[in-house]
Amino acid sequence: MSLDLDSPSTTNRDWIFPSQSFNLPRTPARRFSSSYPRTTSLQNSLSHPPSNSTPPAVPRTLRRRISHRHRIVERESSVDAVTDGKSNDFAVQSGECPSSGNKTTSVDKKFTSFFRRFTVSRQTACIIAILVTCFTCLVHKNFSLHNQVNDLQDELSKLNIRLRRCNISDSIDIIDSISEHNVSGASLKNTALILSFMMLSLPLAFIKYMGYISYIRRPSDSNTEELSLNKQLAYRVDVFLSFHPYAKPLTLLVATLLLICLGGLALFGVTDDSIADCLWLSWTYVADSGNHTNSEGIGPRLVSVSVSFGGMLIFAMMLGLVSDAISEKFDSLRKGRSEVVEQNHTLILGWSDKLGSLLNQLAIANESLGGGTVVVMAERDKEEMELDIAKMEFDFRGTSVICRSGSPLILADLKKVSVSKARAIVVLAEDGNADQSDARALRTVLSLTGVKEGLRGHLVVELGDLDNEVLVKLVGGDLVETVVAHDVIGRLMIQCARQPGLAQIWEDILGFENCEFYIKKWPQLHGMQFEEVLISFPDAIPCGIKVASSGGKIILNPDDSYVLQEGDEVLVIAEDDDSYAPAALPMVQRGNLPKNLIIPKTTERILFCGWRRDMEDMILVLDAFLAHGSELWMFNEVSEKEREKKLTDGGLDISRLANIILVNREGNAVIRRHLESLPLESFDSILILADESVEDSAIQADSRSLATLLLIRDIQAKRLPYRESMVSKIHGGSSSQGSWREEMQQASDKSVIISEILDPRTKNLLSMSKISDYVLSNELVSMALAMVAEDRQINDVLEELFAEEGNEMQIRGAALYLCDSEELSFYEVLLRARQRREIVIGYRLANADKAVINPPAKTERRKWSVKDVFVVIADKE
Repeated sequence: MSLDLDSPSTTNRDWIFPSQSFNLPRTPARRFSSSYPRTTSLQNSLSHPPSNSTPPAVPRTLRRRISHRHRIVERESSVDAVTDGKSNDFAVQSGECPSSGNKTTSVDKKFTSFFRRFTVSRQTACIIAILVTCFTCLVHKNFSLHNQVNDLQDELSKLNIRLRRCNISDSIDIIDSISEHNVSGASLKNTALILSFMMLSLPLAFIKYMGYISYIRRPSDSNTEELSLNKQLAYRVDVFLSFHPYAKPLTLLVATLLLICLGGLALFGVTDDSIADCLWLSWTYVADSGNHTNSEGIGPRLVSVSVSFGGMLIFAMMLGLVSDAISEKFDSLRKGRSEVVEQNHTLILGWSDKLGSLLNQLAIANESLGGGTVVVMAERDKEEMELDIAKMEFDFRGTSVICRSGSPLILADLKKVSVSKARAIVVLAEDGNADQSDARALRTVLSLTGVKEGLRGHLVVELGDLDNEVLVKLVGGDLVETVVAHDVIGRLMIQCARQPGLAQIWEDILGFENCEFYIKKWPQLHGMQFEEVLISFPDAIPCGIKVASSGGKIILNPDDSYVLQEGDEVLVIAEDDDSYAPAALPMVQRGNLPKNLIIPKTTERILFCGWRRDMEDMILVLDAFLAHGSELWMFNEVSEKEREKKLTDGGLDISRLANIILVNREGNAVIRRHLESLPLESFDSILILADESVEDSAIQADSRSLATLLLIRDIQAKRLPYRESMVSKIHGGSSSQGSWREEMQQASDKSVIISEILDPRTKNLLSMSKISDYVLSNELVSMALAMVAEDRQINDVLEELFAEEGNEMQIRGAALYLCDSEELSFYEVLLRARQRREIVIGYRLANADKAVINPPAKTERRKWSVKDVFVVIADKE
């Protein structure tokens, strides 16, 4: 190795790998190795310097190398060159004669620059080494994968050679098996095609030649006529479709499956698909007729078109069945054939003119409960019933009305309206003949008693004839409460004829709009006398006791000394069942009657216009009420002999009448000259009856009654003595407008006319004219039915008030209980009336149009007039 300093390669190698010939201090951490050979004498001279202080002589060649290295360091370290330029020169000079301190400083700077250069070179070398390693690995992996691919290709070539050898030996066997399979598949497909065609043709041939077959089977010597097979088959199919509810859907399902199977077999015969694929393809043709457009070939297209056509027929039949089922269900809902799922509802069986008033009263009764449910079942169309109910001009007050179409004589229809869960069942009488209506009501009661589940509620049956009441109660037993409408109206008319204004009071008592009867048990009143009970209710008026010891018998107007026992209930007149309660006894002074007046009975003259079928019952009631010597005039179109026959057939013995005298007049009540033959101005009361000949038509009967009323009032007004004074007032300058009405109103003050009105719309006409103390028969009967439906015990109270004996509603003058302008409280008047064994339930002031029942503030005192009247419950005697 040359050590020439002029060679750049030598210099570079020496700089990177320095030798140990420098006389510099080194630590073990900075020891570098060099590949150059080092001289042993030089190393020994550097490692073992002489002991004296004089430095050894430096060779010339070494100095040149050191000087050259200094120049290289000065060139690369620009910072040291700028700041220490002079110092470098000095170092060079002193290098020739160096001292030990300067030489150490220069070498440290050189090693610092060397270490920086070495660090950068080491990082670069590491990066290059990593890149080279990665590239080498990738190249090695590539060559490895290439070798594996070559090995696999060689192995695949060997396997292909072996496979070719095997195929050459087995090709003959495969060809033989394929030919056999094709032959068997073709025969199977032909069999399937023929079978499908035969299955489709056989039913058609059988239907066509069925008559010929039946003709061959018939014996030649048979003289009897036998039905053909086609008729028998048609009959069996008809019975099957009619008897079984799911016959039509089942037939459609069988037809669909048969079509899918036949289509699958036919497709299997004309295509190369398997039988499963052909069945599925046949189903797609049935389900969607557009799928056959993808078929290729004449055979598949013919089969697909045929199956698609059958599928269209199948789905058309299915749509018809679904449409019929939906229409039938909607028709069932529309016609009211669905079942009613209700409990504790009121059930009304039948339809009549009284239904509107009955629904109104039930709605008012259920208002305090937030509304109830009323179910109406009649032999009418559901839509018609709902339309008629919607036309009724009243508020249902939260009560829902459900209509169902059906017959009360059929148990299935009764179960459809939940008859066993109803709390009350009302059977309405039909419009028309009374006997036929009662006969139908009797059959209805028989049907109701035949319900297997039993009845939870009671029956309220409206009858037309009193004679049929015994039969209905015999069949129904304790479950039945009867209301004889004709009898009730007749008795009310007689009571109202004798006491004008009583019709309005009965409307207030029977209806739920004002005050009505309630029965309830009050344990805190046990041990009190009835006189004390009378003044124990600030918001009600006690009028009777339900005695528990007598089996629940209701006693109206009991003695003051009666003491309430445990289990007894109090009958009161109150506004609602939750509007009253007993309170502390008030301080009431018991006064004395002004004088013990006895009201003598006077003879009366009463006129009946028209003929009712219960005329004998009305005559018996009048004979019990009127004084001896009273006259009853009967004016109608029935001849006198026929009248006597009808009365006798009804059980009336005219010879046994004790108090009245019958006077018969024949004529038409709507003809003026017939009415003018009667002394109309001399009658105390005139009753215009709904004639038997027209009672089936409410409008015709009311028109006849209204015409008779107007004619009678006009004749009375012209015959009364104050007519001349009225005429003089009119000619004196007063307006003549309404003069006829004024004359009739003044005539009505002299005599009482009671009109039997069947249609509620006629009520407005009579209310405006104020010429008649009317009786609205249908509405009063509906009120009674509603009250008995809500509480069956009230029927006993009404029967006593309507009967010939016992207590009744009466109107008394105030002079019986007080003096004129006397100041008394209502309780004081009540206690005074108890001296006459009467219960005061209300009053009507002299200047008032209506009576006040169950007045409030019963302890407040006020002045009374002798012209005032009181409404009392008193004994008929």
